[in-house]
Amino acid sequence: MLQNKDTNPKINAVELAIMANRMDAVVREMTNTMLLAAKSSVLGIARDFSCAIISHDDQVLATAEALPIHVLGMDSQFSYIRKYHPDFKEGDAFLDNDPYAGSSHAADHTTLVPVFYDGVHCFTVGVKAHQADTGNSLPTTYMATATDVYNEGSLIFPGVKIQENYKDNQDIVRMCKKRIRVPDQWFGDYLAAIGSARIGERSCKEIIKKYGVEKIIQFQKEWLDYSERLTADAIKKMPKGKLKTKGWHDPMDPILPDRIYVNLDLDIDPDKAKVTVDLRDNIDCIDAGLNLTEATATMAAAQGVFHCLKEDIPANSGSLRRIEVLLREGCLVGIPKFPHSCSMGTTNFTDVIINTTMSSFAELGEGLGFAHGNYCNTAASGVASGTDPRRGSEPFVNQMFMMGGGGGASATTDGMHYYFVPVGAGLLYRDSVEINEQRFPIMIKSMKLLEDSMGHGRRRGGPATEVIMGPRGSKMKILHACNGLETAPKGVRGGTESKLGENVRIAPDGSEHPYPAVMNIDLEPGDLLRSRDQGGGGYGEATEREIERVLKDVKNKFISKEIALTVYGVVIIGSEKNDSLDVDIKATEKKRSEIRKKN
Repeated sequence: MLQNKDTNPKINAVELAIMANRMDAVVREMTNTMLLAAKSSVLGIARDFSCAIISHDDQVLATAEALPIHVLGMDSQFSYIRKYHPDFKEGDAFLDNDPYAGSSHAADHTTLVPVFYDGVHCFTVGVKAHQADTGNSLPTTYMATATDVYNEGSLIFPGVKIQENYKDNQDIVRMCKKRIRVPDQWFGDYLAAIGSARIGERSCKEIIKKYGVEKIIQFQKEWLDYSERLTADAIKKMPKGKLKTKGWHDPMDPILPDRIYVNLDLDIDPDKAKVTVDLRDNIDCIDAGLNLTEATATMAAAQGVFHCLKEDIPANSGSLRRIEVLLREGCLVGIPKFPHSCSMGTTNFTDVIINTTMSSFAELGEGLGFAHGNYCNTAASGVASGTDPRRGSEPFVNQMFMMGGGGGASATTDGMHYYFVPVGAGLLYRDSVEINEQRFPIMIKSMKLLEDSMGHGRRRGGPATEVIMGPRGSKMKILHACNGLETAPKGVRGGTESKLGENVRIAPDGSEHPYPAVMNIDLEPGDLLRSRDQGGGGYGEATEREIERVLKDVKNKFISKEIALTVYGVVIIGSEKNDSLDVDIKATEKKRSEIRKKN
């Protein structure tokens, strides 16, 4: 145990910054280990995992470029592990994915390793990794149709000890290999996660050796307190306001026959340096896999706030002290009650909360908030499964990340071109076409950005992406649930919304057959699937966009001449064939004047 002392080691500002950056460097080292060692595409290519360091008293300390929805919640997971394993010790490692005990959803296997030095527990390192398969009753880790956790069928590990004395618990390894459809792929990802955590353990010990246990413990307190002060200062610069707003999720027949609204109350109080997000006034949990967990509901709201504070704030528990998220037990976007399924607890409704929170800030005044980002998790991000004829009909399961998705615009910047969805925070990677085609019997016919797909404004949203793909040599199943087929990401402060997404099967005869939001697709050889996600919404009036930016967008085929004329009021002359595109300034001034009068 750490002994209390009357005097704590002093840490000056320079040393605090150096130690904090060393912590982030360890997290990046863990991240690189996962990227290089993981076996599945969802981890080794798309980077749907996150690493973090947790303090000795279970607060998230360092996250580097981790997904907020993953890591801000790992503290609760280790708190639960303490209850199950109060005598945890050096050499232990724990596996947790319990959605009712601090985790995000069952697909996110979290490996947690306590770090000891001279017998003192100084840190815990964590790796949260989205699995390609978790033993669900259907070959997917996003099971919207799951009526409860039993129907979902995923293996649940409520803080179990996966290693003791640095050796695997072979009972658990054997259990996973028996239940998971791609056992070798799972085991390769498990080894990558445990290896990443052990790398973090080793590097943390090197830092403790340099500074000493007492100084490391003092650093943790001071860094979290400093992060809180940074957040408080950022909130003090915001205008005061109380906002009642709502977002919504598309119908998803048969599990959501009607649109579901998400009510959100936002209270920005610069006097108290606090932001409160109230999600309690929402419907109860539903008999489907779309319920959020306590961690994902909390972090979706907090992520939306952090994006709008205009400061470089560390993503840790200290910063979160100034953001209060109010949840209700038994609520769809609150604290789930067993046995409601949270299979999609990291996607659909989290995106609604993030978008709604960010756009609410725009109501407070010019320069604040964001337009909505892409809602549409298309079939190009679904879970593909089948057998591979090239490898003796060996089964495969692959969580794809081939879509793009446009980010919402801010007051000063256009939306990201590859955003994925809001919960991804722009940190996920797109799959490699070549690697996917090598690993799986999939053919990607084309992948492109879509002209005129985004919302328009003084700053435009990022463009949408179209992917056309199909099976190669054998039947392929794709399972997913898709928002954004009826709801477009909206613009703010005069900006326009983007276009809708779609999923369409193209039969060998060329006929097109649209798919509904809940997808259970069987593609035969010769079939193609066209998936279009959404661009981001625009910010501000389109006629305020600089003429040179509009011309550049036309040249780059982000927007067409027609949209340049009718929406932005910019008259483009010349031809792209001889690279003579230019702007007729006088005609543009006249056209913009006409548009402004109409508006």
